[in-house]
Amino acid sequence: MVTIKSKKEIEVMKEACKVVAIVYQELEKHIKQGISTWELDQIAEKTMRRLGAIPAEKGYDPKIKGVPKFPASICVSINDEVIHGIPSKSRILKDGDIVSIDTVALKQGFNGDAARTFIVGKTTNENQRLVDVTKQAFFEGIKFAKTGFRVGDISHAIGEYVRSQGYSVVREFQGHGIGKEMHEDPGIPNYGKAGRGIRLEAGMTLAIEPMVIQGKQNILELDDGWTIITEDGSMAAHYENTILITEKEPEILTIL
Repeated sequence: MVTIKSKKEIEVMKEACKVVAIVYQELEKHIKQGISTWELDQIAEKTMRRLGAIPAEKGYDPKIKGVPKFPASICVSINDEVIHGIPSKSRILKDGDIVSIDTVALKQGFNGDAARTFIVGKTTNENQRLVDVTKQAFFEGIKFAKTGFRVGDISHAIGEYVRSQGYSVVREFQGHGIGKEMHEDPGIPNYGKAGRGIRLEAGMTLAIEPMVIQGKQNILELDDGWTIITEDGSMAAHYENTILITEKEPEILTIL
C-alpha cells in the first residue's frame, strides 16, 4: 500500500534524509587510496549516531531463507559490484576504483535513503562517463516525478536515457517508496513503459535509484548472499536520492 505522508511526517523524514546527506559529505573526505571499506563503514555509522540516527541497513533482515542479516552500516560496492557490497577490513581502495555506496539512516521512526558513486584518484574517460550518466539518469527520471504522472513515466525516462548512452540498467532491483519502512510501495523499476503504474500524488516519498552497467544487464549474486556483480565483469555505478512529490516540482530530500 502506498502511503501519503502528513506534513509532520515529512518534516521528521527530512531530518533522516539530512543525516544521509551529511554522511556523504564525511565519506567523500575519506574516499582515497589505501582506506578500507570497513573504515568507511565505521565513519558512516559514527556520523549517523552522532546526529541522532541509526544505520538502518545494519542488521537488516531480507527474510529470505539462507540469507543472513546485513552485517554492516552501509553497502560499499566496487567496480563490477553493482550493489550490496559488504564492507571489509581486507578490502582496500585502489587508485581508479569505482566505489558505489548506499546509505540508509533511521531517525525518529523514518528512513532516509541515498546512494552515490565515487572514483578513487584518476580513472578512464569511459569510467567517468559511466558515473556521470548514472547520476544524470536520476535527474532524467525525476522530470516526471510530479503529480499526475505515473511511476512508469519515471521508469521509462531512466531506462531510455541509459539505453541512449549505450549502457544497461539492472532489472532485478529497483527503486521504491520509503517512509517508516525502508522499502514501501510502489516499486520503481529503472525501465518500463510510459503511462503505466500508479499515479503520483503529493505527499508520496520515493527512493529513485538508477543502477547502471557498462556492459550487458546480466548480474550474479555472490556466495555471501548479498553482493551483486555484473556477469560480464563490466563496471557498474549507482545513484539514488529520496524525493518528495509535491504539487509542483519534486523536492530532493537527501541533498543539502
